[in-house]
Amino acid sequence: MKILIVSDTHGHCTNLERVLDMIRPIDLLIHLGDIGRDKDYIAALCDCPMEVVAGNNDFMSSDAREILLPLGKHLALLTHGNQYAVHGGPFIIKRHAMERGADIVMYGHTHVPLVDLSDDVWVLNPGSLSLPRNSSRPSFIIMDIDEQGEAHVTLRSLSF
Repeated sequence: MKILIVSDTHGHCTNLERVLDMIRPIDLLIHLGDIGRDKDYIAALCDCPMEVVAGNNDFMSSDAREILLPLGKHLALLTHGNQYAVHGGPFIIKRHAMERGADIVMYGHTHVPLVDLSDDVWVLNPGSLSLPRNSSRPSFIIMDIDEQGEAHVTLRSLSF
C-alpha cells in the first residue's frame, strides 16, 4: 500500500499536482490539515481514498480534529498538531499518541518536515507543500506498507 502524506497546502495545489504526477499511483492520501477550500478538488485529483483532519485555518471544516487510523501493523494518530504546542517540539503530541495507543503520530502545522523513527512512537510531519519554513523546500512523505504490515517511510522534497 502506497500512502502520500501532506499538510498545509492552504488552498494552493500546484505542488500537490506535481507530486501526484511524479508518484502515482497511490492507494491513500493523508492530509494533515490547513487544506483550505480544496478538499473536493484534491479528492478528485488523487483518485483514491483520502483521510483529512481539520487544521487551525480550516474554520468551516466539519472534518475531525483527530483520527486514529490502522495502517498495517501500526496504529497512527492523525492531527494537525496546533493544540499540542508542536512548535516547541513533538514531546506533548508524542505523549498524547501513546495515551491513545498509537505507535505513529502524524501532524503538520509547523511547515517544517520531521521524521523521527527512533522511539516507540514514530513522529511524522511532512512539512508544507505550499508554504515551507526554516529554509525547507516543499516537502511530503511517502509511506509504504509492505505485505507483512510493516511501514517504510521516506521524506521527499520538490526541486525546482
